[in-house]
Amino acid sequence: MCGIVGYIGKQKASPILINGLLRLEYRGYDSAGIATIEQNGITIMKDKGRVANLYELDGINNLTGTVGIAHTRWATHGKPSKENSHPHMDNSNSFAVVHNGIIENYHELRSFLESKGYSFYSDTDTETIPNLIHYYYEKDLEASDNKFLAAVKKACDDLKGSFAIEVLCKDDPEHMVVVRQDSPLVIGKGMGENYISSDIPAILSFTKDFYLLNDREFAYLSKDKIQFYNNDLKLIVKEVKSIEWNAASAEKDGYDDFMLKEIYEQPVAIRETIGAKLNEKKIVFDDFSLSKEYLKTIQKIYIIACGTAMHAGLGTRNTFEQLCNIPVEVEVASEFRYKNPLVSEKTLCIFISQSGETADTIAALKLAKSKGARTIAISNVIGSSITREADYCIYTHAGPEIAVASTKAYTSQLTLLNILAIYFAELLETSEENILTELKQELLNLPKKVELALKDVASIKSFADMVYKESDMFFLGRGIDYAVALEASLKLKEISYIHSDAYAAGELKHGPIALIENGVTVISIMTNPDLVEKTISNVQEVITRGAKTLIVTNQPIEDKRFDQVIHIPETSTLLSPILSIIPLQLFSYYISKEKGLDVDKPRNLAKSVTVE
Repeated sequence: MCGIVGYIGKQKASPILINGLLRLEYRGYDSAGIATIEQNGITIMKDKGRVANLYELDGINNLTGTVGIAHTRWATHGKPSKENSHPHMDNSNSFAVVHNGIIENYHELRSFLESKGYSFYSDTDTETIPNLIHYYYEKDLEASDNKFLAAVKKACDDLKGSFAIEVLCKDDPEHMVVVRQDSPLVIGKGMGENYISSDIPAILSFTKDFYLLNDREFAYLSKDKIQFYNNDLKLIVKEVKSIEWNAASAEKDGYDDFMLKEIYEQPVAIRETIGAKLNEKKIVFDDFSLSKEYLKTIQKIYIIACGTAMHAGLGTRNTFEQLCNIPVEVEVASEFRYKNPLVSEKTLCIFISQSGETADTIAALKLAKSKGARTIAISNVIGSSITREADYCIYTHAGPEIAVASTKAYTSQLTLLNILAIYFAELLETSEENILTELKQELLNLPKKVELALKDVASIKSFADMVYKESDMFFLGRGIDYAVALEASLKLKEISYIHSDAYAAGELKHGPIALIENGVTVISIMTNPDLVEKTISNVQEVITRGAKTLIVTNQPIEDKRFDQVIHIPETSTLLSPILSIIPLQLFSYYISKEKGLDVDKPRNLAKSVTVE
């Protein structure tokens, strides 16, 4: 998740742009750059590394332009480098672009542009955008009243994916064009100047008045005027909103806590993680590939991690086994590293760490490599230790996760692991094509379905208000729902300090039911239609003993038997953990808030566990 800033006005743009980037650096920090319109055209200054490196660039202090755009990068396509950093220009140096998001069809666009004689100098998806704008600018668009805006609009019509874009044009030096689709973008209104940013905090010190762009809305800006257009380039009127936040609260985008903000960021985090990996034909990973011949030699897959990341492994074990016909074991990293595991060159080990610095997971990875296994790291942090140690690395793109209790990183891990399992199945040809096609479509539909799951808040909060004083709770599930029960139980423990346990529902009568007494709360997840009736029978056993019950389901379950039923959208059973955890994250959050606890910084816990 990258950060973008823009300025058009009367002041020297470069200091304002760099200041904005520094405030956005939590969104990305592997490279940064700015572009300003100078007397001789567009000038770009960029480099690998932190935003502060821009101050050291030769000539940066000589920039006098009053129109500019800027970017701090969270790498998605191409390694961190000066060449891959933004802004990017077209071949004629007529257009400069910064972009937050992922262009899913950039391979096709790149091939098309190359057939038209365009060359590319980076590995990014973004470089297709300025060249595509130039292509349409040079095409027969003379009849357009605003050739610059029309070319940007035409290019956006070809883009699939998520984007927030700022564009400069050498031939129109007193304007810029901005547009968004599924990526944040705000415009700050000043006196004789205007500001653009991914987030309000970056420009809050300059203005309190903001325009909030909706998807596929364009803005054509000068220093004194902003014209807004819909996707048909019809003029529209936007209402300015006055933001009264101070800088500290604005960093949470108006949410009370980072955890709540991050829960609601999950549709975007999942969309960014899917990125350009998924298309109708096949799954493509940049800078990562395994051969069919190698995968056929694999006799076992280990998924190794700690805490929530380990639960992501449990939630996707069935996907790997069912689609790839390879046995999968999920191991706690701190156990794996000391058990002398049965690992060889015929074992593939997948290691998951949000921070990429989890000590036990890194140690387990080194052990697996010493035994000849190939290793894949899954992390949210580019260049972290685990990604440097592994044979291969692939990234979630959840963006910075500030709250200690993981939410959006977890669902991004589930998403990426499911994509990886489908990728393996495609290579191995172990699943029918129609099954994989349906799963891929379901993955693409997930962001919208997560948005729907986030809407049923009142009933979750109501149940949380009813039970927040309890000292013990129990979570039940069968199959893949049991993995969700484990993660939901952990969330409750982490931030509410309520003791909770998760059990496979069929094991209830083999001991744990002795703990059930009048008034105890039992939460059950039911998403597999083949197992619903059996799980309902288990829940009925606790109801007869006086338990209060909360059900999370996507099945047509009768509500009257239970105290509360939360319905989530239907999806493939294999993908259901991504949806069923959403209301349970909110459940834990609201209990913690009702108890008056620090949701973002629970006691005794740290975000990145770098010691044993």
